[in-house]
Amino acid sequence: MTPGLLISAPASGTGKTTLTLGLLAALRAQGVCVQPFKNGPDYIDPAFHAAASGRASVNLDGWAMGKAMLAGLIHAGADADLVIAEGSMGLFDGVAVPGAHGTGASADLAALTGWPVVLVLDVSGQAQSAGAVALGFARMRPEVQIAGVVANRVASPRHEAMVREGLAAAGIACLGCLPRNPEIELPERHLGLVQAEENPDLARILDAAGAFVARHLDLNAIRAAAGPTRLPLTPPLPITPPGQRIALARDAAFSFVYPHQLQGWRAAGAEILPFSPLADEGPDTAADCCWLPGGYPELHAGVLAAATKFRAGLCAFAETRPVHGECGGYMAMGAGLVAADGSRHEMAGLLGLETSFAKRRMHLGYRRANLTAPMPGQPAGARLMGHEFHYASILAQPDAALAEVTDATGAAVAETGSRRGRASGTFFHLIAEAL
Repeated sequence: MTPGLLISAPASGTGKTTLTLGLLAALRAQGVCVQPFKNGPDYIDPAFHAAASGRASVNLDGWAMGKAMLAGLIHAGADADLVIAEGSMGLFDGVAVPGAHGTGASADLAALTGWPVVLVLDVSGQAQSAGAVALGFARMRPEVQIAGVVANRVASPRHEAMVREGLAAAGIACLGCLPRNPEIELPERHLGLVQAEENPDLARILDAAGAFVARHLDLNAIRAAAGPTRLPLTPPLPITPPGQRIALARDAAFSFVYPHQLQGWRAAGAEILPFSPLADEGPDTAADCCWLPGGYPELHAGVLAAATKFRAGLCAFAETRPVHGECGGYMAMGAGLVAADGSRHEMAGLLGLETSFAKRRMHLGYRRANLTAPMPGQPAGARLMGHEFHYASILAQPDAALAEVTDATGAAVAETGSRRGRASGTFFHLIAEAL
């Protein structure tokens, strides 16, 4: 079984992604074949993992995915030398009510797989106390093994010595210390990191991160700390594609597609036909369905409003075949979108949805949906697990609801999605069918 490690931390913003990318790049430079994964429903990090490792990264989500699905997805890394999974938020952070296989916490994935945890600690405001923090994490759940600590944002050699002293007193291995390095910081915006494909400096940043990590961490000790994957590996579970030939919107405005969904569609024999709304392209007329993923339509609202060929092609397509949108794609299918500056931009008009970014309001969390009508690939009555993350406010949602939607606690949410004719859309991103 391929050995693995989970990169986690006490909280978000501690340096998990930077360390993960640096490790992937450094080990790849040494000729090590590393399979990356991402715990949780993050839409953006897997593309960075793929750029750093040269292998597709896949989301592993204990709340939305059952054990069999997780095992099947992890099977994709069976031919690698090492698995490195990046955690989400803090190690033990998840939702209050468990889902398919846990709360979505990174610790649940570590316990399920047996992968030891490399704990990233931001020590910018402490020294020997880092040992107490690490010891608390090591004792929190006996079935979760802490392989050691990487101390991040170390100020000086003296500071490093004190941090190492505290970790040694707690009996926790120090796998290395990283000083601050602004040269490898990745730019961010409201939904997280600026997407990998939009960063022209990414190759340089990844090379610099790999060299930085190799210089300051004990890569041999990190590889030796990896534990065998104890989850029995099985073939991936089948995923029902939305059609046989899928016209998929794909550009900087529409890019939030979970890699496991695309892999599942292709494994089922579906053909994916990408097109770019920002380049004023319509869906391929040879396709039998159209899928508009989430992304950043609010950043490109003026371009989309002026993309007459895209809008006309999409409307013509919807006269005879289904069109479905997720989050940003759903907004682009609506009647209009109000940008952050208050200007309204006309969208495709397949649905009556009106959304606004003029008054930002964050919508974030897991979603359960019971479909009250069919959508591409799913019949009415299907129970789906997904995730919602956006800052749009609904000004109008006049069409029939597509689903009854609740959050992780079972509370109803207003973002039910909607349908009109062959057009449908949701604010949540589909992760898996419910068990």
